[in-house]
Amino acid sequence: MNDQRIAEVESFVIGDAHLVRVRTEDGLSGVGQSGCWGYPAAIDQVVDTFRGYLLGKDPACIESHWHHMHRMGAFRGSIMGGALSAIDIALWDLKGRRLEVPVWELLGGRYRDRVRLMYLLEGCYSEEELANTVAAAVAEGFSAVKFCPLSSGWYDSTFSDLVTKTVAAVSAVRDVVGNDVDLVIEFAKSLTPLQAAPIIDALEPFRLLFVEDPIPIDSVELQAQLARASRVGLGQGERMNTIWEFEELLARGGSQYVRACPGLAGGISHCKKIATIAEAHHSTVVWHNYQGPILTSACVHLDAVIPNFVVQEWYAPSDEGDLASGYTSSITREGGELIVPDSPGLGIEFDETQLRPPDLTGRQHLWEIPHRGDGSVAYAV
Repeated sequence: MNDQRIAEVESFVIGDAHLVRVRTEDGLSGVGQSGCWGYPAAIDQVVDTFRGYLLGKDPACIESHWHHMHRMGAFRGSIMGGALSAIDIALWDLKGRRLEVPVWELLGGRYRDRVRLMYLLEGCYSEEELANTVAAAVAEGFSAVKFCPLSSGWYDSTFSDLVTKTVAAVSAVRDVVGNDVDLVIEFAKSLTPLQAAPIIDALEPFRLLFVEDPIPIDSVELQAQLARASRVGLGQGERMNTIWEFEELLARGGSQYVRACPGLAGGISHCKKIATIAEAHHSTVVWHNYQGPILTSACVHLDAVIPNFVVQEWYAPSDEGDLASGYTSSITREGGELIVPDSPGLGIEFDETQLRPPDLTGRQHLWEIPHRGDGSVAYAV
């Protein structure tokens, strides 16, 4: 039907976030979000390019549109991936609303009714602050917690001091929560390979669920090499963009916990395929997610249909705090779980005039990253 063709692709840059809304000629719409928080204005420009192709098209042909946009130019990566992901998520939302079924129904049907959450702590804490904050999350019902054990200014520490303080921080948390809570350690791609291997080995006695991204995502082979050598499970891939990258990583022996971001790695269409590739390699999926209700909803619908799900990353300030103002979601939380919704599409709406611009970088200017005492760049996230 002509009145169901795409009439508009709206693109919104709000603080460090980028959102889209795809609307058809009869007024129905779907929403999506990009995961590349570093350069939202660049993503906005790519969406503008995609808009010229999408206008007048049938929004139901999601797979065809995905490949057309992916192959339009000879240049790809996180910026293009973020734009493509946001549009793909919006098209799935739109299709669910059109057919009056939840997105999980379109993806093969519900495999689970509830999604277990991993409570995310951002930033560096003292041992006492860390233990107290984790204890509060556990008291609220969360059975998995992710945190960074690195102390402030860690990059100027001696190696021995770095290992000692990291072990002490993890030990303090384990002592507080006991063995009934899964702990995930986040190093935010900050360590060198020579630092990462012995630190991970030192953390083995604490029975971690996994260690996430200990080194920069510069080399697929090095990521796999670290995963193969580690006796602790590794979570990797939040900055990867395609099934081909994940296939190379998994075929080389990593990762045990795939950390693809639906807002970066091709949206719902591509991430469903990534989960299948991971399943074929006996790997599990923990979607990267901390940017708010739209991406949380996309994650939940994927979690609902895949068999190799373990836990879903969740960030309270973005999903329930001030940053969640302007969003209306049909997803409800009970303790440390989200209930899979039955509402059509993704079950999420936003009012762009009411959204609070998020500060996802944690600094006023993108170039304000930590430096060591000698003036050199401390790390690359």
